[in-house]
This record gives sequence, structure tokens and C-alpha cells, in this order.
Amino acid sequence: MKDLNKKTVAILATNGFEESELKEPMQALKEAGADVHIISDVSGKIRGWEDGNWSNSYDVDKTLETASQSDYNALMLPGGVMNPDTLRQNKDAVNFVKSFFEHKKPVAAICHAPWLLAEADVLQGRKITSYSSIKKDLINAGAEWEDSEVVVDHGLVTSRNPNDLPAFNAKLVEEVYEGKHQMQTA
Repeated sequence: MKDLNKKTVAILATNGFEESELKEPMQALKEAGADVHIISDVSGKIRGWEDGNWSNSYDVDKTLETASQSDYNALMLPGGVMNPDTLRQNKDAVNFVKSFFEHKKPVAAICHAPWLLAEADVLQGRKITSYSSIKKDLINAGAEWEDSEVVVDHGLVTSRNPNDLPAFNAKLVEEVYEGKHQMQTA
């Protein structure tokens, strides 16, 4: 396992994130030695979504107002439908996502989370995957979409759904370990 000691990773989420897509990557990052902070558009706690119902609450470490990409080595975006749909309408969230690309830092997005990447206008010519229902949105944003459990393109890690979490988590940890990618572009 890669040692992510002294690496700090931001997870950007709001109410309605797919619980497994936040919980399992966070656990994998922590087990690899990373510090992980949940960043949100709201303070206090945010609630997950699991099997069609509200699930557990998670503490927010920082709000978008106080968070900066300069404090983090990488960014992880959990999916669900509500979470990325809400965040892609928030200018601060979109700018936060884009800033990681501008500084060539690893970004990982699963399920519907690539909607945020489309909104940040960072998908032109990038190879990605996602939940199949947003395939057309991502292609229209310039992405080269493929149906694979995990796709890595110069520091950008994407996966389709919770079934892909083992592969997603392994590549997430690997890309955070590798650090900045010169080909990671905004």
C-alpha cells in the first residue's frame, strides 16, 4: 500500500451524497496515511443517501468559504444524484474543483460527480467514465467517455458506480501518492 503520510485530501460534498462513495474512499485514504477533510457548501453536518433513504451524517471540516486548493494535495468527489447536481449550481464549488486542475493536482470523481467536472469546463479531450445516465452530458462537455470500472487520465480518476469502489479507491490512492501531474489541465 502507498504511504500518503503528510498528504491532505479534500472531499467536496453536500447533503445527498451516495454514502458508500464518500465513506469508502475516505477510509482508503486514511488507511494509506492521508489526512482527509470534508469540504461543503454548508457548515456542521451533511447527510448521506443510501438505498433510496437518508443515511448517516458526517462532520464538515471546512466550508467552501474557508477552503483553498492550496491546503490540499488532491480532491475527491463522491456521487449520488443530489450531491453533484446541487454543487454544480454553486459557483464557489465549481471554482474550487477547477482550481485543482489549474494547479495540476489529482482529482477523482465517481458516479454522477463528473457533472461537476463538466460544469468546471475541464473535460475537453479527457478520457473518463461515469454513471451511464450522464454519458451524453460528459461527451457534450468534450470528454471521451468509456464504459470501464475505472479510467485514469493524467491524474484524473473516474468510476461508474459503487460496484467500482475497490478499483476506484486503489487508483485514487495511487494518484494521490504520485502527486501533481503536468498533463492535468483546466
